[in-house]
Amino acid sequence: MYEIGSLILYGRTGICRVDSISENADSQIFYTLKPLYQSCSITIPAESDKVFTRPIISADEAHRLIDTMPSLQAEPYYNRNLNQLREHYRSCIDSHSCEELIRLTKSLYLKRTEMESTKRKFGAVDERFMREAEDLLFGEFAAALGIERENVRNYIADRLAMA
Repeated sequence: MYEIGSLILYGRTGICRVDSISENADSQIFYTLKPLYQSCSITIPAESDKVFTRPIISADEAHRLIDTMPSLQAEPYYNRNLNQLREHYRSCIDSHSCEELIRLTKSLYLKRTEMESTKRKFGAVDERFMREAEDLLFGEFAAALGIERENVRNYIADRLAMA
């Protein structure tokens, strides 16, 4: 059970605040969620396992993950089959792991750098999944650290520069 005011990760929507908890006539409990970075509300059954939910990481965990970023290994993933490429990226995102999102983001940055160095175009699928992975990761870091999502990239750079 989450409490009102709790911040949780809700699937690929990202970080949401539990806005209210209600019960229907059948005694089924529902959460009303307010995404932090979208203007909508979502009502879900508390006992549903259709969409992944978990509490957000702590500030200490966010700092630990940022500090380990340089040592996390990542390799660019290439596949001419766009369905397999999408599936690979989706599986990384659907792991709901910040560490996996860091690896995915790093691999896509490496791929973009390699593509640009050989005068080739970075693909639209790659670009879309890089944006999605960054949005999810930066959203969770921002919520955990109490900073604006737009400031996460600079926060990470500053923290790594001090290390």
